[in-house]
Amino acid sequence: MYDVSVSGLGKAGLPLAAVMADSGLKVIGIDVSESVVASVNAGKCHVDGEPLLPELLAKHGGKNLCATTDGVAGVKESKLHVAIVPLFIDADNKPDFSILKSAFAIIGKGLKKGDAVVIETTVPVGTTAGLLANILEKESGLKAGEDFYLAHSPERIMTGFSVSRFKEFPKVVGGINGESTAIVKSFYEKFCGTVIPVRDSNTAEFTKIAEGIYRDVNIALANELFIAAKKFGVDFWEVRKAAAHSYCNLLEAGNGVGGHCIPVYPWFLINEMEMPLSKTARQVNDGMAEYFAGMVESKVMEGGKVAVVGLTYREGVKENAYTRSKPLINLLKKKFSVFGIDSLLSAAEMEKEFGVPAFEGKDFSQFDCVVLLHKDASFAGALKQAKSFVDTKNVLGKS
Repeated sequence: MYDVSVSGLGKAGLPLAAVMADSGLKVIGIDVSESVVASVNAGKCHVDGEPLLPELLAKHGGKNLCATTDGVAGVKESKLHVAIVPLFIDADNKPDFSILKSAFAIIGKGLKKGDAVVIETTVPVGTTAGLLANILEKESGLKAGEDFYLAHSPERIMTGFSVSRFKEFPKVVGGINGESTAIVKSFYEKFCGTVIPVRDSNTAEFTKIAEGIYRDVNIALANELFIAAKKFGVDFWEVRKAAAHSYCNLLEAGNGVGGHCIPVYPWFLINEMEMPLSKTARQVNDGMAEYFAGMVESKVMEGGKVAVVGLTYREGVKENAYTRSKPLINLLKKKFSVFGIDSLLSAAEMEKEFGVPAFEGKDFSQFDCVVLLHKDASFAGALKQAKSFVDTKNVLGKS
């Protein structure tokens, strides 16, 4: 028997399972990918860019942490079940629950009386106590809050820091009733530094969404001030530094917001009610690609040669989810010959994911413009050979 099952062994689920195993818990990981399951059982890490994670897999893989593609069996062999599978939005910014529904149907089929279920995927408010509780009840024949316990505890990790965040960042827990909250809180206290119980699962869901909107709105403010500073010939980055004090902390401006989180979560509220500030923030951040494309157009004749540096959504992280380099590249390709530069991506990946050839040379004087999307300044010296720049992150010390 295992102490806990973890459904979803991706970039969020694998660190969670590994940290649990390192705390002494016996963990059974569940994933649809046979290759993922095989690598975990062999003690190998299939997730790149996470310090300490390969070491934890080598130590616990196939021992305290095992994996299977048989989700029902994995649930039957454990008492507490954590689901952390993707929830994407479609072209209309509506959540696609298909993966989540499938995962919870499997959990429901293996659920036993007295078990506890936790959803870590960020979801719209009411999903845990509504949609997911209904699926579990239908598949198991048990009653939520009476025969089994159910709670929401949103993941709060950050790519590149996933392992350390469990000790350094508070964990929020909200159950569908008080007993669910207490049981799940006690479980997370086994491996998390601080656990904060909240009134119910709706509150826990709302907390994570609110965090995302806070970041989105403040990044939009920075982007709007960046554009205004340009108009007045002012260096935004100098202003940001000069304005910093206990009552003002301007975030970084840039080409919008990428990744699985911030571009997605605001829509969970915007879809349900009037949220003018949140909606405007989404529009401002998504509109930065057009703004920077316009800056390139002001510097380069049509048909010119442009290099885009930094294609992943954040420097140092090999992740392309909702990266804002894609819409920028698509706009630039309409008028220019565009090349990609990113030390984390191969030439084949750039061609497949972004539709641009990789530039692997050193003579940047051939480019009419270089667009710098990441703070990584490793190319800075060579890039100064280019005829012009669009420096979105102050890489070269100029806006």
